[in-house]
Amino acid sequence: MESVFMDEKRTQLRQTLRSRRRALSAEQQQHASRRVCQHLLSMPLLHDSHHIALYLPNDGEIDPTPLLQELWHRGKFSYLPVLTPGQRLKFVRYTPDTPMITNRYGIDEPHPDYDQHLEPEQLQLVLMPLVGFDSNCGRLGMGGGFYDRTFAFRIAEPGRGPALVGLAHECQRVEQLPLESWDVPLQAVVTDRELIANPALPADGLF
Repeated sequence: MESVFMDEKRTQLRQTLRSRRRALSAEQQQHASRRVCQHLLSMPLLHDSHHIALYLPNDGEIDPTPLLQELWHRGKFSYLPVLTPGQRLKFVRYTPDTPMITNRYGIDEPHPDYDQHLEPEQLQLVLMPLVGFDSNCGRLGMGGGFYDRTFAFRIAEPGRGPALVGLAHECQRVEQLPLESWDVPLQAVVTDRELIANPALPADGLF
């Protein structure tokens, strides 16, 4: 019964927070994206990382793609998530010439025949979308569990693999998220207003 209640609470919260971000105007979205990208470019972690995963925005998510030109200019390698049959993500190299398809959620991703990818553990920084977050860097996703399955190894070994940083509009913040045992904690959250470090994880190199 408690599990059913938790599922209902998370579903309702997703609906509320998705409505909030979709209600933002195009101008508000662009301003938030610029602010988040400025924050990210100020992070030592981004400067020190060479293999960086990000995402193409959907459903009102913060748009990180203005970073791409700067990443390429600095000689860094960028990657996009690709859905796999095992409900996990594969991270495929992304360049201006990468052939793309549209996945079942209506999001563009690299064509499966274009297979220049890294294992999740080999990435250095992963910029992740989210639906909701709290001040402890808890993350509520869309409900598919793709990121949590892909980075589940970080629950037992928090220092293994890439730094996971969530990107969000400030309006997606809640006081405390109802989290499950399989929810992978973020190392930080970056919003259009501030950078928030997970108080339970080392912040070395983040800010």
